[in-house]
Amino acid sequence: MSDNAVPPGGPGTEKGSEGAELPAVLRIAGLALERTESPASLACWTGCFPAPAGAEPAGVSLVMEPAAPPDESALRLAHDVVSRFDVLVGRAVEYCRTRLREPQFALTAEELGWLDLPELPLAVPEATVWADRTWAIRFAESRFRLAEPHGILVTFEGTRPVDVQGLDDER
Repeated sequence: MSDNAVPPGGPGTEKGSEGAELPAVLRIAGLALERTESPASLACWTGCFPAPAGAEPAGVSLVMEPAAPPDESALRLAHDVVSRFDVLVGRAVEYCRTRLREPQFALTAEELGWLDLPELPLAVPEATVWADRTWAIRFAESRFRLAEPHGILVTFEGTRPVDVQGLDDER
């Protein structure tokens, strides 16, 4: 489902852990995902959507572990995530609006009030699709305490959010 990738053996490719060629760039639903530095055990491609001046760009990453070219099912999922990114981010935000009211998140009264605002204090969404076809959206910036220091992660099954967690140094 990728629009195209650098051909095997062409410029900008390298060998993965299985000896397969890893493309330098994947084009998925019009978004260029470039191979990033990563441990030898995995292959990661990342791309960012254009952002207004002064704004942090939203991004998508595709991670294959062990390092290998993405298979067709991972590419299909990445294509769905890229092509429906704004809708899926909206679902993640609304899921947070509902789930973060639960007692286990221990929000302060002020934070609970933020859940009623038209725009939640969640920003810089980054989607990651893994080789096993699981995926999540991380909001890298948020005023919620549970987002310190690494953000809030919303995990999906297909196109449905199923879990939310704060990302701290303990995880």
